[in-house]
Amino acid sequence: MWRPFFQPYHLIIVQDGDPSKTIKVPEGFDYELYNRNDINRILGPKSSCISFKDSACRCFGYMVSKKKYIYTIDDDCFVAKDPSGKDINALEQHIKNLLCPSTPFFFNTLYDPYRAGADFVRGYPFSLREGVPTAVSHGLWLNIPDYDAPTQLVKPLERNTRYVDAIMTIPKGTLFPMCGMNLAFNRELIGPAMYFGLMGDGQPIGRYDDMWAGWCTKVICDHLGLGVKTGLPYIWHSKASNPFVNLRKEYKGIYWQEELIPFFQSVTLPKDCTSVQKCYIEISKQVKAKLGKVDDYFNKLADAMVTWIEAWDELNPSGAKSGELSNGASK
Repeated sequence: MWRPFFQPYHLIIVQDGDPSKTIKVPEGFDYELYNRNDINRILGPKSSCISFKDSACRCFGYMVSKKKYIYTIDDDCFVAKDPSGKDINALEQHIKNLLCPSTPFFFNTLYDPYRAGADFVRGYPFSLREGVPTAVSHGLWLNIPDYDAPTQLVKPLERNTRYVDAIMTIPKGTLFPMCGMNLAFNRELIGPAMYFGLMGDGQPIGRYDDMWAGWCTKVICDHLGLGVKTGLPYIWHSKASNPFVNLRKEYKGIYWQEELIPFFQSVTLPKDCTSVQKCYIEISKQVKAKLGKVDDYFNKLADAMVTWIEAWDELNPSGAKSGELSNGASK
């Protein structure tokens, strides 16, 4: 189903789990395939920052990519149809979202004012109508909703059939639960912040990889004056994961997030943090100082965040100097 939409693009496939198993990729695609042995070979000792036996390993693909725009998707997601029955070209809509400005400093009640048939409503400040660059496009899903394990257990048969034809900018100062199932971002603007953390094998937590990246990314976007959009496009999420397995992965995260959210709400970044890398290193310091008291896992995670940035800059040497942005936090 994805062939007509994916074939024009370069694919990076990150194989999770046993590297001795061979993944067969259909013919006709331009792709790179990486397994754990490749990750260890390319990153050496720094490969410790890439999760094993967890979907968080996908962020290695973000690091080695040389493309401006990244689209990441889960293996159980397929092409959805809009209400008219037409196949949705998710990549096309994500690119449209990323190419249009965002409006994080003042909410427009007609949602995205740059879409056809919409505009800024009466009372919207003219000084803010130019918008800011969009760094992240967060898409949604039909069929199986992205619920946590307790909600899955309470609503095992619930399906999302509600197609909402809307795109909106998430306001500055507002966090959100980012899902990596149907996500696109501008790698040049925000790539180094898209670290999916330490999850899976050998770690006390799972299924918080994309949300951790989302919280870090949103704080950095707010500081640097960048935008995050959510809404269209939709994909079809075909398979519900086991809620009991999920609960085992999530239970510490569900407990910890009651402290994680206030932490990210209170993070402040100094004005000399003018690049994503500088912002991310500063967040890692605050993670160690404040969340390290919650559990020693966060001390390990803070160290891994630093390792991730070091590995990113080694593989992307120009990235260490590029991406300097004026601080938009005062707006």
